[in-house]
Amino acid sequence: MAQGARARRDERGPLVSFDVVKSYPGFRLECKADFTSGVTAIFGKSGSGKTTLLNCLSGIERPDDGRIEILGRRVYAGASPATHLPPERRRVGYLVQGGSLFPHMSVARNIAYGHELLRPERRTVSPGEVIELLELTGLLDRPVGGLSGGEAQRVGLARALATCPDLLLLDEPLSALDAPMRGVIIRYLKTARAELGIPMVIVSHSLSEVLALADEALVLSGGRALAQGPPAKVLIDPSVGALADYPDLENLLDGEIVRPAAGHRPGRVRIGEATVEAPDVRGRPGDEVTVSIGAADVIVATARPTGLSARNVFGASLTELHPVEGRILAYCDVGVSIVVELTQDAVADLGLREGSDVYLIVKTNSIKVFSPA
Repeated sequence: MAQGARARRDERGPLVSFDVVKSYPGFRLECKADFTSGVTAIFGKSGSGKTTLLNCLSGIERPDDGRIEILGRRVYAGASPATHLPPERRRVGYLVQGGSLFPHMSVARNIAYGHELLRPERRTVSPGEVIELLELTGLLDRPVGGLSGGEAQRVGLARALATCPDLLLLDEPLSALDAPMRGVIIRYLKTARAELGIPMVIVSHSLSEVLALADEALVLSGGRALAQGPPAKVLIDPSVGALADYPDLENLLDGEIVRPAAGHRPGRVRIGEATVEAPDVRGRPGDEVTVSIGAADVIVATARPTGLSARNVFGASLTELHPVEGRILAYCDVGVSIVVELTQDAVADLGLREGSDVYLIVKTNSIKVFSPA
């Protein structure tokens, strides 16, 4: 019922609409945008104004001027009549970097704290639902000081969701995590969005995370918007090139275990219409996982190769080719889109063009599988 109610509110107009100005010595945020998708990412380098914008949306910081509307409600207006609703009246959940859990409370008390402050009619999601969704049952009695980084982030996410927000704001939710746990939290964020229907705004400095999580991206630089749109399009925008981490670009894809690894035998995971072999596949057949494939770790061939040590060779359709920052980003469809980094010479020599049928080649050890198991 909670999911349906939120879905109806989402259809009435922009989830978030704002036009804000906020100045500090040496920095000025001046940004206007509408967010219309279920998950929007705010992307940019450190110092671009991402957290300042998020703090203005949440009510933690008061803009110098402008307006902010969340799900059609005016929560801030600088002009007459002036409005500034405090954070607790904005119906917004906020997961800050590191989670900021209450150290004197157990995991269970941390999750329940905000929920218990709500009026009964606002309690559209129970702490029990969130605990089950994020698989936290085994941690409830533990003090938060003994949690790992990934566990603390899950508890922080659970606490934010248990406040039954109309909108969830997340500030760099993956930045302090190692690669395996980052993949796990991505899976939980997707599950929370799918099951609870709560729209999210996520701050990130990683294009890989933006591609994995967001339906829409807003790029900030120097406190101003450079580009906005679907992440795959923003990735190739010329104005974004200097900000993007292209050498570290990875595909973070939804996968399903076909066969776990056993001994020296690699496991198998299905991504879209392809099945790939990878080491360290932990879990059971049917388990959902996150699969990481580096954009630079994929080789493209125009015919099925033979005599290779690489175990993963699968067909794909080349849907888009885009030159960016001295390289070519190729979008290849295998039921899901995989971004491949190529040189301009390779594209010319192979005669690649949009619509070409190609084969993708990936070494087993270049594929990483992240699972809670």
